Order: sequence, then C-alpha cells, then structure tokens
Amino acid sequence: MELDTGICDELLKTTRAVRKRLDLTRPVPKEIIQECLEIAVQAPTGSNSQGWRWLIVDEPEKRKALADLYRKAGEPYLTGASEQANQGDDIQTQRVFNSAVYLMDHLHEVPVHVIPCLTGNAPSGAMGAGYFASIYPAVWSFQLALRARGLGSCLTTLHLAHAEEAAELLNIPQDVTQTALLPVAYTLGTNFKAASRPPIEEITHWNSW
Repeated sequence: MELDTGICDELLKTTRAVRKRLDLTRPVPKEIIQECLEIAVQAPTGSNSQGWRWLIVDEPEKRKALADLYRKAGEPYLTGASEQANQGDDIQTQRVFNSAVYLMDHLHEVPVHVIPCLTGNAPSGAMGAGYFASIYPAVWSFQLALRARGLGSCLTTLHLAHAEEAAELLNIPQDVTQTALLPVAYTLGTNFKAASRPPIEEITHWNSW
C-alpha cells in the first residue's frame, strides 16, 4: 500500500512539543493510551531487545508527587533560563521557555503521565548510546500516534534528577531505568504548524564536513 506522503509529512512536521495547549480538564481514556502504545512498540530496538516498558500514571496523588519532583529539579533552571530568554530577541526561544515554566506549574493537572522505561541499567559509552536508542524511536512513534488522535505531549527529563524518589513512589524495580516523562492530554485545537528551522543547506554536509 502506497502511503499518502502529504498526510504523513503533515503529521511529522506538526507533531510539536505541546505544553500550554494541553487540555487539563478533559479525561484521556485508557484505551487511547493502549492503542498508541501498540503502535509505539513496533519501533526498532537495538539487537531486537524489546526492552521498553511503560508506566502510566493517572492517579492524581501520584501525578502531584511526580510534579513536585519535576519542580524541585526544574525550577532553578527554568526560571533563570526563561528570564534570560525574555531579555533576548529570539521570540521562538522565549515561547519555548515560557511554555516550559507553564508546564512546570501545571504538570500535576495533566491527566496522564507516561514514563517510558528500559529494562536493565544504562551502560556507559557507546553501549549507552545504543541502550537509549532502543527507547526514543518508540517514544516518538507514541507521540505521533497521539497527534493523529488529537492528543499532545512533550518529552521531558527533569524528573530524572530525582529518579530514585520517583522509583520509590511508583515501585519501579532497581533493574529498570526511567528515560523520560511525557505529559499526555487532548490538545486545545489541532491546528499546529511546522516550526522555524534553519535551511537544510546550512546544516548538512555530504561526504566530509
């Protein structure tokens, strides 16, 4: 079956990191999350390890506790970075940091938190690169599947500064590694646009640098 490249390209170009436009009031059915995960686990993994594991958090008390860990790690960085960005002329960067602060303040209200994990403990060096390469394709597929269904998310890692506390909160075994936290919700509108990026000619090198 030949795919519609126009639809595929639109999906790929407009799946944004959504923060301010997450609908904090609309419940997300478990069936939607499961459907998107069925798509996500079709992604390739190193050595066909299939070591991804998914922890879905929709209990308000646990979401609040995760948001507290996120704030504890992120507030010093995000507040300062947002203030610095607002002093510059890069409007897109200002929007990014302002929305990141917004997410930090409202993370506990996002109806679903998804924590993608990998079995085992992360190795160092080149082996570590391959280890994490076994989860991020699946994360991106999950985000694309969400977008196609009117939901949004963004990949965050700030809570990992307190991964041990999160593991204790969620009973995550010691031989399982958390890799991110994705806040998931329906979006306020679906009219997302492609972001401004540098011309490919300026960032691409053929055969040598």
